Amino acid sequence: MYTGKVRVGGPGDVRELPELIISKLAVGPYDNNSYLLRCRETGEQALIDAAAETDRLLVLTGDTLKTVITTHQHQDHWGSLADVVRATGATTMAHPIDAPGIPVPTDVYLEEGSHLQVGKVRLRVIHLIGHTDGSIAFVYDDPEGTAHCWTGDCLFPGGLGNTWGDTSRFQTLLGGVEEKIFNALPDETWIYPGHGGDTTLGEQRPHLQEWRERQW
Repeated sequence: MYTGKVRVGGPGDVRELPELIISKLAVGPYDNNSYLLRCRETGEQALIDAAAETDRLLVLTGDTLKTVITTHQHQDHWGSLADVVRATGATTMAHPIDAPGIPVPTDVYLEEGSHLQVGKVRLRVIHLIGHTDGSIAFVYDDPEGTAHCWTGDCLFPGGLGNTWGDTSRFQTLLGGVEEKIFNALPDETWIYPGHGGDTTLGEQRPHLQEWRERQW
């Protein structure tokens, strides 16, 4: 059974949904999560964050990777991007605001309201400002189950992503996360963050006021 508990150097974890297979791998040195999404019907694959450890990522993806999406411009999320693209020929995607900070050209821009197509599976794009100005998250509304949301470094078990003590950036990020994730999705929604273990919206919702008061 999928738990989302993975560790650097250890095996990945795999979740099999009716239309989508999700593989999660932790890579070093910053305990980043890379997620491979594979459409069951077509076999088409997309990788979220080619963070590090190229060899392990390529074992995970094989040579049929179509797309690599970078959730935001921080280096720990694109350390292996150039090597993965070189090996697979995959198309690169990112938000246009953060794309200039990613040293691999972005082929396709993903903005609020865009959709990411992985074979027959469709994910919608959410733009969140605060951790960076061009962070993106993705929602898959499973037609046979609950929603699934990949949040990059914007939402974790226990709080939001780092805004470096900047009250304005924190308020902007919190407002975006509340409006576009907490207010739009049910408690059963599974959250796949950029680092560490997974969670659900229901587990985190009771703590929103606590986060608001502590400002991180």
